[in-house]
Amino acid sequence: STDFVQSHTWYLAGPSVEDEKIINDVRLNYNLIKVTVNNEPKGEIELNVMITPCGQNNGPPTILPVNSSFLELVYKSSQPIKLQAREGNEAGTDCIHGGSHPRVDLPKVVNSFRKVRIPWSKFRQDELQDGKLLDINNICKLNFVNYYPEPGAVLEIRSIKIDNFKLK
Repeated sequence: STDFVQSHTWYLAGPSVEDEKIINDVRLNYNLIKVTVNNEPKGEIELNVMITPCGQNNGPPTILPVNSSFLELVYKSSQPIKLQAREGNEAGTDCIHGGSHPRVDLPKVVNSFRKVRIPWSKFRQDELQDGKLLDINNICKLNFVNYYPEPGAVLEIRSIKIDNFKLK
């Protein structure tokens, strides 16, 4: 499977020490995504990556293989994070802001990297048990969101792979 840390450009919005250039330079040189909250955070931090790269932080959704059943992530974080799987619009042409983005909680993991496998069936709108299930035939990007960033908080991602997904 394709490792999104090694192969994909990442995008960032919010009160961080690093900017997109630094994040992607570190990614290319050290196979690591690292985001640090600045000393006076205002608003949330969003770190995201397109499923199929298109040279920008928006584009058409991807249809995952029918035999893809989970996402595998190796990370550590000094704060809990929400992982959203943003879906495309109904026309299947664009990854709109404010559309459906089923999500899961990523708990705080401080001392060492943790590998987790998250089944697609866990991604539900607003994390509700009866929330709309993620449509893996209409997925644009993955968003790592810290809604209440604390100064100095750090998120590090060593690897992220989608079961049975390879870039063409």
